[in-house]
Amino acid sequence: MRLESLALLNYKNFETQRFEFDPRINCLVGNNGVGKTNVLDAIYHLSFGKSYFNPVTSQNITHGKDFFVIEGDFEKSDQPEKVVVSVKRGQKKIIKRNGKIYERFRDHIGFIPLVIISPSDRDLIIEGSETRRKFMDGVISQGDADYLRALLSYNKLLVQRNSLLKYFVANRTFKPDTLAVYDDQMDALAAVIHGKRKDFIQAFTPIFQGRHKAISSGNEEVALIYQSQLDEAPLHQLMQASLEKDRFTQFTNYGIHKDDLLFRIGDKPIKKFGSQGQQKSYLIALKLAQFDFLKGQTGVNPILLLDDVFDKLDEERVARIIQLVDQEDFGQLFISDTHADRTEEVVKQVHQSYKMIRL
Repeated sequence: MRLESLALLNYKNFETQRFEFDPRINCLVGNNGVGKTNVLDAIYHLSFGKSYFNPVTSQNITHGKDFFVIEGDFEKSDQPEKVVVSVKRGQKKIIKRNGKIYERFRDHIGFIPLVIISPSDRDLIIEGSETRRKFMDGVISQGDADYLRALLSYNKLLVQRNSLLKYFVANRTFKPDTLAVYDDQMDALAAVIHGKRKDFIQAFTPIFQGRHKAISSGNEEVALIYQSQLDEAPLHQLMQASLEKDRFTQFTNYGIHKDDLLFRIGDKPIKKFGSQGQQKSYLIALKLAQFDFLKGQTGVNPILLLDDVFDKLDEERVARIIQLVDQEDFGQLFISDTHADRTEEVVKQVHQSYKMIRL
């Protein structure tokens, strides 16, 4: 998978801009605020149909404009591919591949495998379970369309069930039989999602541990632990037992929307017991394992985005990541940094073509 060019119209701070890229390494350099991260986010947008940094679509439109367009020319398996994402205020987002509009956005997910390493990844450690579920869902969904369909259907039913619980309270009524209709549908979907998440962690963990061993010189033991209420019982049983609690809280208290992914160093949570350096190594290993997993699932080298990594990681760690491009069939790499000389010095150490793009 290779991105050959990118055109932006009214996207964030770019009213109109076009970029041509090197097939191996691309370095976006310039002062803070010039839009380096926005270019990476536009590439992410072409893969996932949404921003990595700001999920409110309208806020990605240039101030004072009514729409944005992102256009990417790719080469995948020696075939040219054009992907366009466009948004107009007050209207539905449009994603097109080779001129054809996707009826369902989910059909596009996984077409452009992509991994981003960013300072905001620390949220995976410090934030709540929702952030870690999104990571898990994002990795699985890029290689498993059935998983994504089940997840979207489950989330839609969850919203409807919660709305029904609120309706009961507002209207001073309660109809368990009506709730049971949602429970049965959610139970079947939750079983699929739970099973696929368990399979994912079983396959992903040794890949992650291998990456971490290489980064940390094998000095620390790390683990990923999938935590789910469905390990206790099927969802319909859990829902039946929590019926009164759901009625009181007006919320569905059991389900795969409560799952978590626990990060461990030794036998302790890395959030509390990991040093800053250990947390950084953990996150890098996690993202590089994501790269390996996606490559294995799709048979395609994902695009790798490194956002502002020099300011958040020491140069040795960054150099080690970039050296992987030289040592392995790693595909295309995009790096953003404030110091052109520093970036170029590191990329010169690998025997690959590169391009410096100054903003």
